[in-house]
Amino acid sequence: MLDDKSCVYLVAGNRLLRETLARLLNKRGICNVCGISPCVPDNVSSITASGANVLVLDSVTTRQSACALISEIISQIPSIKVALIDMDDDPYIFLECVRAGAVGYLLKNASAAEVVSGVRAVAQGQAVCPPQLSIHLFRAFSHQWEAIPSARIKLKFGLTRRQQQLIPLISQGLTNK
Repeated sequence: MLDDKSCVYLVAGNRLLRETLARLLNKRGICNVCGISPCVPDNVSSITASGANVLVLDSVTTRQSACALISEIISQIPSIKVALIDMDDDPYIFLECVRAGAVGYLLKNASAAEVVSGVRAVAQGQAVCPPQLSIHLFRAFSHQWEAIPSARIKLKFGLTRRQQQLIPLISQGLTNK
């Protein structure tokens, strides 16, 4: 069970979805729904004023803002956790949302129980992602890791930062003087 501080702000274009999700979350004692909106306010002040620590966005809201919205909200409220619901099974969109800062991603075909469970997990500080998309997350991380040679060198050879800085200079034929 979550502490009393867990508040969810819901943003969904569909009124039925907003009202149903708010009732489900409140009824199951998952959290307090401290704000509901059909669209993201022009400024984030209403989300901030609500005291929410979890923001739930639907796919319509995310598509309209191309994930820039997630980055903006997180930059203004660093402690907020963002969960996306009603999303497409698209690896590109998924990775963009993760890069923007989303920690929960639930697909269109998720059941009400899966959505409630996902929101609960996000509120508890866990990440939620469909198993079929997690492979893309691992691959993206792996490719990113390959692009950072100094980290690989340090791990492989146990070099200090200064030693890592000297390696390219030595390869140019320079001496330690």
